[in-house]
Amino acid sequence: MKNLQEQERCDTLEEERSIFNARLQRRSFLQYAGAGAAGIALIAAGCKKDRHNEPMMSGVTLDFKDDFGVLNYAYALEQLEAAFYIQVASNPPSTFSAAEKAYFQDIQFHEIAHREFFKKALGPAAIGGLEVNFSSINFTDRTSVLNAAKAFEDLGVAAYNGAGVRLKSDTYLTLAGKIVSVEARHAAYIRDLISNGSFADLASMNALGAKDSLGLDGALMPDKVLAIAGAYVKTKINVINL
Repeated sequence: MKNLQEQERCDTLEEERSIFNARLQRRSFLQYAGAGAAGIALIAAGCKKDRHNEPMMSGVTLDFKDDFGVLNYAYALEQLEAAFYIQVASNPPSTFSAAEKAYFQDIQFHEIAHREFFKKALGPAAIGGLEVNFSSINFTDRTSVLNAAKAFEDLGVAAYNGAGVRLKSDTYLTLAGKIVSVEARHAAYIRDLISNGSFADLASMNALGAKDSLGLDGALMPDKVLAIAGAYVKTKINVINL
């Protein structure tokens, strides 16, 4: 059984590697290249941190005692988003238009780039890969896919906004700001697909803490975000020092 699970993980990694090495559209490639260059400084910083004295727990542990806990938190969320878009892009609903298929391919590459950025930046301090659970999503149905995409993007924006105050490094905060701006563009696009002209409508985001009268996106603390995201993650996520 163990060997079978290991083989499945290897097959998944190989599939993602082939996707990531595929020819990207120019804007996707430039975006990833920029994130990779910025990540060099983070990788160097991550190697200086000794994080091997943490208590042993099953699953993965997010330790919010420092910036690396916040970065791992973002890495966990990007793993979830990347897994979702890889599945959509590999077999989109039959009712997707050619333009929609192309855009979802593009978003897939963005999310893979974000995931790999955090993985490389954290180096040995990175948490392990998460096992996802998308059983509640009907990937053959356009409405189900779009609603799930909207939920993931809105949650991602609220998560970055809520976690920013926990970052002590201006460098990390700037990088997080660059990523959340891309996530917000995704959210606007998905929202417009669901209802044309609603790309900037924040009224339905009140549950995520949006103050639409002030034109502000939502902000959620990590405990609330993880409680929502947990419905799509099989791996146990332990949180300490929150």
